[in-house]
Amino acid sequence: MSRAIQHLLIGGLIIMTTGVSTVTKANNLKLTIVNPQNLYDPTPNGYSAAVIVPSNARMAYISGQGGQDATGGLSPDFAVQVKQAYANLRAALDGLGARPDQVAKLTIFVVDHDMSKLEVLTKNVKEIFGDTLPAQTLVPVPKLAIDPMLFEVEAIVMLE
Repeated sequence: MSRAIQHLLIGGLIIMTTGVSTVTKANNLKLTIVNPQNLYDPTPNGYSAAVIVPSNARMAYISGQGGQDATGGLSPDFAVQVKQAYANLRAALDGLGARPDQVAKLTIFVVDHDMSKLEVLTKNVKEIFGDTLPAQTLVPVPKLAIDPMLFEVEAIVMLE
């Protein structure tokens, strides 16, 4: 490995370890939440800038969970779909024997996203994750797999 690459890697590790604000335990494994002080504080918006997963952790990937209820029904209301999607995510976590504080990363997809939807999203994320906010990416999309779907969330989870 070249000296320049070594310096970049070391510098990246130093940057990533400054601003470590929260540590979440999962038995002996820990997710380390990183919100560097020189970045905008994302916690009021329901996410963290970065999350470090220990190298010895097993990982699970939860497929996108939409707002369908147990019968497959979808409300036309965005807020209802978001609430149901997070309930479905919680059920998937339960099925893995995992807790919300083991979620390292969320990717959310919002149909016809606009700023009015952020309050609904932030409220629901904070309800399920509390102060242990995962890294998160919001992707505005024109449509999802099923026409009435307005919201979908997928997760990367550290298992114990």
